[in-house]
Amino acid sequence: MKNFMDRLLVFGEMIGNQRHLRSISTGMMMTLPFMVIGAFFLIIANPPIQLDLVDISTSNILLQILINWKQFTISHYDVLVTPFNMTMGMIGLLNAFTIAYTLAQEYKLNAVISGLISTIIFLMVVAPIENGNIAIEYLGTNGLFTAIIISLLSVEITKFIKTKKIEFTLDASIPPAIGVFINSLLPLLLNIIVIYGINLIVLATTKVTFPVFIMNSLSPILFVGNNLFGYIAILVFGNILWLFGINGTSIIFPILFSLGINNTGINAELFNSGQEPNMVMNLQMFRYYALGGAGNTLGLTLLMLKSKISHMRTIGKLAIIPGICGINEPIIFGMPIVLNPILGIPFILMPIVTSLIGFYAQEFGFVSLGYLVDPSFTPFFIQMFLSALDWKNVVLSFFMVLVSVIVYLPFFKLYEKQISHK
Repeated sequence: MKNFMDRLLVFGEMIGNQRHLRSISTGMMMTLPFMVIGAFFLIIANPPIQLDLVDISTSNILLQILINWKQFTISHYDVLVTPFNMTMGMIGLLNAFTIAYTLAQEYKLNAVISGLISTIIFLMVVAPIENGNIAIEYLGTNGLFTAIIISLLSVEITKFIKTKKIEFTLDASIPPAIGVFINSLLPLLLNIIVIYGINLIVLATTKVTFPVFIMNSLSPILFVGNNLFGYIAILVFGNILWLFGINGTSIIFPILFSLGINNTGINAELFNSGQEPNMVMNLQMFRYYALGGAGNTLGLTLLMLKSKISHMRTIGKLAIIPGICGINEPIIFGMPIVLNPILGIPFILMPIVTSLIGFYAQEFGFVSLGYLVDPSFTPFFIQMFLSALDWKNVVLSFFMVLVSVIVYLPFFKLYEKQISHK
């Protein structure tokens, strides 16, 4: 077991330091404000009322406000959802820039130029001009995985040119802007030849577009994440790493967040077109996992507030507000949960429980499927409401906190007793 844990620790550190995964994570976080604002305008354009289910002549002031709001949005729907279409609807395009930008920074390359090259190549591949119009189908979440692959590959091509020193050496008297212009020509040209060339070869040999080819190729991998038990296996791996002091969430985040954003975007597009969302493995699933932070430690924090041991009560008081907002490093390292075999058991068990509850609550219609990207690090009950504008999801989240208290209670009492006898 010790050998297994040592190897797991090394593997976790290797993944955590992997620059490509780190760039995906950082790059996607850079686009999160655009997703949240886009979701905000989708909320504005879809007030919570159905005109065919209410009496339009009602004297109820609240209903009249909602009716007028709904009638206004029906008349101006295209205008109101334009911010959504230009933010969440362009999230693949935005990530083509930000991920390349972040990876280029890792390699000490010109980050802005690398981001622009990636963006241009992405547009060439996924948005060809048809009858004078740009195809937009894959500029959003449908093209997210294509954006990730193109951004990473384009920076590697640029890095190859830099490493091989295939660039012009210019006199010091030449303005820097001119130098950037000249030494950007070859990376852009080689990226077009390689990536756009691959796109043409794929199209000629498979008769499908490059984004479709990518999704078909990734389907076995995506199946693991879209499968409940595969998803849980990824969560458990991340929490095991936490037990050894490695930020497991940051390691599994690129996988689960990419999957969650992709599926939430599909649900948003379905909702925007008047259809019912159908992707259960949306970003809401990640919120169930991180309720109170990794390991769903909010229940443990509440127990610590009533602890007989003074330092536990102190840590609980310090950790309760961050915990409500999904930040629990004070608990993980202050309790500690790291290298704690007693608290490690519920720490690994709780995300399994909440994921199962959340999945089947969505699957059987007890709560609405998530179709909005909610802001991170806000109180959990606000996140839960904003993910689907469903108050039942808020009730579910408080139920999960209660479950967390129940699961952590016997282990907390055992650990408290162990500490008090020292």
